[in-house]
Amino acid sequence: MKITHLRNIDIDRTLWDSCIAQSHNQLTCAYSWYLDVVSPKWEALVTDDYEYVMPLPFKKKYKVPYLVQPILTQQLGIFSKHRIDENLVEDFIKEIPYYSYELNLNEKNFNASATECPNFVLNLNQPYKQIALHYSKNTIRNIDKAKKLNLSVEQITSADEFDSFYHAVEKNYFTVAKSLLNKLIHKGMSENAITLYGVYSAEKNLIAALCLLHSPSRLTYLLPISNAEGKASSAMFLLIDKLIFENAEKEKSFDFEGSRVEGIARFYRGFGAKNQPYYTLKRFRPSFLIGK
Repeated sequence: MKITHLRNIDIDRTLWDSCIAQSHNQLTCAYSWYLDVVSPKWEALVTDDYEYVMPLPFKKKYKVPYLVQPILTQQLGIFSKHRIDENLVEDFIKEIPYYSYELNLNEKNFNASATECPNFVLNLNQPYKQIALHYSKNTIRNIDKAKKLNLSVEQITSADEFDSFYHAVEKNYFTVAKSLLNKLIHKGMSENAITLYGVYSAEKNLIAALCLLHSPSRLTYLLPISNAEGKASSAMFLLIDKLIFENAEKEKSFDFEGSRVEGIARFYRGFGAKNQPYYTLKRFRPSFLIGK
């Protein structure tokens, strides 16, 4: 099997997106439109007729080319409608044309030399009552708390409303650049791949919000945000419960995206989500390239 390295300008986006759409491990963040936003200079490894594809999130710093996992893109790696075994993964890794890289391979790309990372996923193909039986006592308690406070969950139709709320909330973790977030949300909404949700207080104030990424088989908890009132009111518990209720008995999964932080992992497990790991691969990552 011949694996070819393609520069950004040489990638056939029609064939690329067709491969992603048919892949048994399809992820929305692997479509060309998504990669164009989060990694504008991305390149690729492909086999003949794009039967197997692997995006290469290319960057350059101090004239040094390297690959690094883009923001808001938990997993990439190899995609195909065909079986992806460990030997094939190894063949693709050998063809990476750059000396320095840090890449997250998807859950179907097992590689013995990669580091396993936790990711919590909930299967939605059961009745809601059956799924809710696996909620933790703490999760049930927080959902009930939010309901008693008369919080309401509604779709946010304005990307600007979400954007303003996101950047107004104080954070002790990374912040997505305003221009990138705005561009991704607008593009995702035009592609029918992003839906925005808000949780409103009894006084109709926005106190929590979620940028939900979706495909026919997967809902991804891409970017949640709560202000102080939202956290105190357990708003996000109510929002996730509503999404589970609306999508129960569908051939979909709810992807919580992470986490290594025990408190956050406990929050995800509280809805019955199970660890479905992905794999991180690193090679020659000097300190001057760590800053993405």
